[in-house]
Amino acid sequence: MAQKKKIELLSKGYADFLQTVKQRIHKSRVIAYRTVNKELIALYLDIGKEIAKRQERDGWGKSVVERLSHDLQKEFSSTSGFSAQNLWFMRQMYIEYNRAPNLLRLVREIPWGQNITIITKIKDADERAYYLRMTAEMGWSRNVLLHQIKTDAYRRHRVTSKQHNFQETLPPVLAEQADEAMKDVYALDFLGITKPVVERELERRMVNHIRDVLLEFGQGFAFIGNQYPIKVDDETYYLDLLFYHRKLKSLVIIELKAGKFKPEYAGKMNFYLNLLNTFIREDDENPAIGIILCADRNRMEVEYALKGIDKPVGVAEYTLTRKLPPALKGKLPDPKELEKQIMQELGGIE
Repeated sequence: MAQKKKIELLSKGYADFLQTVKQRIHKSRVIAYRTVNKELIALYLDIGKEIAKRQERDGWGKSVVERLSHDLQKEFSSTSGFSAQNLWFMRQMYIEYNRAPNLLRLVREIPWGQNITIITKIKDADERAYYLRMTAEMGWSRNVLLHQIKTDAYRRHRVTSKQHNFQETLPPVLAEQADEAMKDVYALDFLGITKPVVERELERRMVNHIRDVLLEFGQGFAFIGNQYPIKVDDETYYLDLLFYHRKLKSLVIIELKAGKFKPEYAGKMNFYLNLLNTFIREDDENPAIGIILCADRNRMEVEYALKGIDKPVGVAEYTLTRKLPPALKGKLPDPKELEKQIMQELGGIE
């Protein structure tokens, strides 16, 4: 019996130990990868620097770079990074970033493939800085980065004027961070929606694609749940999507609207935030934040709807496809019309 208890205690201790070791291994691998990547990018920049200098000093042309590529690939046959095209990219990277040390620092933080994607597709320095920094912070793969560029994440996140009342309802530093965390338009084309849907179906698709949703929302968001219940006396209220933002240290409600923004949505969100702050928020957390995500909005209407709301609320739009099909061009129908249309398609009764 004593031996059995000893084995059980050992098993429990072993499981904890194994988990700790696994976490350490994963962490070490990430650190090792980042270290190797920095060295590799530094090497490529040095090669690019030498090519650029010798072109200027010795008149090197295309044939010399092709010969260099051939000789390097012959010597380092197990390495695929010395093609002639890559050598030209190294030169271009050095020339374009040499006088921008802030960008050069970010270049060393991300993989070579992502660097090539940014330098070939983005020409504006501020825009390049955005994609370099977000790739480093979010760990975007090349495909995710390309998706963000194609959906114009920079302008949706940085350039377009966002609509919220954060400056009036949050301390200055937190208001700035909340503005940073929010986009003006969210690209949800990964949901695979090509015809109008009601809010519950939109919510279901977002939950089923939560990893993609978190990538689109940005760094810091952690998903808590959908249709999150808050019980007050005999009534239960359900929040569409509830997140926690690690940097803001705030709960974030996302309310989904399949049609155009209506002023009454702001009042309802204010009510939900009061409930969340009173019954759910922990003492060490900042005030909860609400984002109303709708298919369309009138900016003047949003501006006046948020006046007088004493809780932090933002209003943003979402797009479902990069190129909207005819069924989704312009303003989406009212939710009741959507339900009627869907019932008709399913053979239901009007």
